[in-house]
Amino acid sequence: MANYIQEIRALVGHKPIILNAAGGILLNDRQQVLLNLRTDTHNWSLPGGYLEYGETYAQAMVREYKEDSGIDVKIVRSLGVFDKGETRYPNGDVTQVICQLYLVAAVGGHTLDQATDETLDLQYFDFDQLPPLLNDQTAEMLAAAKQQLV
Repeated sequence: MANYIQEIRALVGHKPIILNAAGGILLNDRQQVLLNLRTDTHNWSLPGGYLEYGETYAQAMVREYKEDSGIDVKIVRSLGVFDKGETRYPNGDVTQVICQLYLVAAVGGHTLDQATDETLDLQYFDFDQLPPLLNDQTAEMLAAAKQQLV
């Protein structure tokens, strides 16, 4: 299916829905985490995104990470599943996201050098000095990653 979420939204409008997503933690040599500045909400989140119909979490993670950052990644290991809270988007959509979080390693590509339709900027941040985040779930995922990795 070309865009599963758009097809669902065409049927249900802005009604709250449950969606599955995958996100990735990529650390640099200073143990900082890469975040992307989103075009839709103008705050920061982990590169990653929603599964398309028929995809696995792992497949979505690799595809979405490349789309959001320009970096090709491989999955190192799972960091957990996060399912609390909801996200309200500027267009009125509401979602409860079940997100599989992975530790990833860069294997190719390079960070985007210009804005895209999903990413305005990419930066590495210290876990103790994070910018305004997309939602509580993003904060929870970063806290869990810090506890497990740093």
